[in-house]
Amino acid sequence: MAVTLVLGASTAACSTSGPGQEATSSARPVLTPVPTETLLPDGGGDEHSAVGELADGFPSDVLPVPEGAQMLLSSAEPVAGTDLTAISLNLRTTQDAAGLLAAVRGPLVAAGFAEGAPPVPEPGLAVQSTFSRGDGAELVVVGILDRDGERTLTLGGRIRSTAP
Repeated sequence: MAVTLVLGASTAACSTSGPGQEATSSARPVLTPVPTETLLPDGGGDEHSAVGELADGFPSDVLPVPEGAQMLLSSAEPVAGTDLTAISLNLRTTQDAAGLLAAVRGPLVAAGFAEGAPPVPEPGLAVQSTFSRGDGAELVVVGILDRDGERTLTLGGRIRSTAP
């Protein structure tokens, strides 16, 4: 199973083709794009994702949100035909990178996950790690970006909320 770690925001959900506003003080009209979609629209968005909070079904017993972290986006989607849940979590904090990884590592190791190095290190990340449990079907990949005094943590993978 391959897991890809992606940091950054997607612009695919934004559209600049919506109506604009014309400037009245210029002989040449200037259009200001107005977004017509949000990342996760209210009442019709992805039922497995949540902005600013943990998605329903996110295994917070194994992956609690570190204290003081600002939730950006999370998802928890059952994997068809298995007892696994595909998860992702993005958060921001001023906690140092080593402390942030330790806050994630502790509960994962306590739940029986073994830590390892990522197969292909991502350049530009301050900290990276992988955690696996059991037969390897459960895998969590963690990356921490350190920029401008803040850390952005992104993790993703497949997990059971209880040990196999």
